Amino acid sequence: MALIAAACNVAPARAEGMLDTVQVHGFLSQALIVTDENNFFGPSSHDGGSLQYTEIGANLSFRPRQDVLIAIQGISRRAGADDSDFEPDLDYGLVDYQLFSSVDRTLGIQLGRVKNPFGFYNQTRDVAFTRPSILLPQSIYFDRTRSVGLAGDGISIYEQERLPNGTLYFQAGIGKPQVNDDAEKALSTTEPTLDGQISIISQIRYEHDGGRIIAALSAGRAQSRYEVDSKDSDSGTFVFQPWILSLQYNEDLWSLTAEYALRKRSLSGLNNAQHNYDITGESWYLQYTRRFQRDWQWLLRYDVLVNDRNDRSGRKLAATGAAPAYSQFAKDLTTGVQWRIHPQVLLAAEYHHVDGTGWLTIGDNEGETDQYWNMLLFQASLRF
Repeated sequence: MALIAAACNVAPARAEGMLDTVQVHGFLSQALIVTDENNFFGPSSHDGGSLQYTEIGANLSFRPRQDVLIAIQGISRRAGADDSDFEPDLDYGLVDYQLFSSVDRTLGIQLGRVKNPFGFYNQTRDVAFTRPSILLPQSIYFDRTRSVGLAGDGISIYEQERLPNGTLYFQAGIGKPQVNDDAEKALSTTEPTLDGQISIISQIRYEHDGGRIIAALSAGRAQSRYEVDSKDSDSGTFVFQPWILSLQYNEDLWSLTAEYALRKRSLSGLNNAQHNYDITGESWYLQYTRRFQRDWQWLLRYDVLVNDRNDRSGRKLAATGAAPAYSQFAKDLTTGVQWRIHPQVLLAAEYHHVDGTGWLTIGDNEGETDQYWNMLLFQASLRF
């Protein structure tokens, strides 16, 4: 909801030039990843780890008039063998027009490339200062197929209702999803071509008592044309339909967060009926964060991913010889710390003990993988 908040917090009209509203910000994050087995974001299990996880971004916003906000952010990212080695990309770029604003209500519309309102973290996931950990819960905020739900080109409407005991937000959009190489590789070993088609996304969110209790429900339907480069020129339709329930309780020194998701994925229309499928996956995590000494935060999280609710153990798939059973799930126990040594400098470290490879990055693991593996991450982040 970060973009909505920026649009809604408009000061009373006053005489000021457009240049007075210009804001420019940026960020840089560099991580070191070390694993004992398997690889994540580069050759992390060899030669002292991987430095192939880097995020660089810059954004600009200004108001040509009081009820119009123009915002744009570019990002350059490297994440192991995901084929995006520092290739610059438009993260978001939009025109936000407030149709109506009063003490109790704000209504607006956004046009352009808009970040999708999935869960608590999707809209700001690339800025390390907005994340509770170096890696977000991978069961919901996939990094290996991040482009599918990250953003869309189209139109979005939003409404904010200020109630006596809280604030109700609503956002809904329609447009063309961004589907890149990461999703194409994850869907099939044949590396098909995906062409995003008209998709929808929405979220309703309620913040009670100044944010002490936050609840949100996110839903969407992303559709893409699926084409296989073969002699038969086979093609079909890929559909991704997630539902995410998000809950958070906040006190001065600690927070408890939980999110639960159902992820329906279907592929239909291919000539070979055996390649068509309709699968519902399940994801959830429970996370505790504790703030202490003003600048420190500790995190403990348990994160669970199941690719197919009808094959939770992966044994049915393993029986076909297609993949190991443990490739169909992941159970991740995570603990970590963050230290804000300066408002613009963040240092973080975290440890993961993982059972399963359900969210392991594919391009970094071409050979055999191990079911049980451990990962250490260290990250330094700057912002201005």
